[in-house]
Amino acid sequence: MIETERLLLRPLRVTDADAFVALHADERVNRFVGTYSHEQARERLAAIERQWAERGHGLCAVELKSTGEFVGRVGLNYWSDLDEVELGWTLKAEAWGHGYATEAARACLDWGFATLAEEYFIALIRHGNTASVRVAERLGFAPLREDTFAGNPVTVYARNRPQPA
Repeated sequence: MIETERLLLRPLRVTDADAFVALHADERVNRFVGTYSHEQARERLAAIERQWAERGHGLCAVELKSTGEFVGRVGLNYWSDLDEVELGWTLKAEAWGHGYATEAARACLDWGFATLAEEYFIALIRHGNTASVRVAERLGFAPLREDTFAGNPVTVYARNRPQPA
């Protein structure tokens, strides 16, 4: 579990399927990340649980410390077809504008560099997702390349491991 000033981040589980489906059902959210049926969500969440078990990292639920409310997901996801680890974030539209995405993603990024041997992390950002570009830039990510991921054109942003002082 990762704790920030306002948030608790814990590994996503299959039991989070209802919250996961609801997060992706909102058109404001899913226009860049797609939707999930309950069956698809259970399959994706089972894969996330396996990644945690096999690789020691994965996606986390983002919960408000003050209420325990599930407000989104954030975390480090290994994509075998890219052979890279992505830092990703998706929050409920109602949680936008409060800095939660940056706070959660920064905590995952710091945890990732402290825990994993990766030299860099990527962020796959679909064209037009200016809010995610702003989060990536606040975290020190810069454009690396253009690519296609899951059938969609994306800009791949990257953040290198900080150098020791």
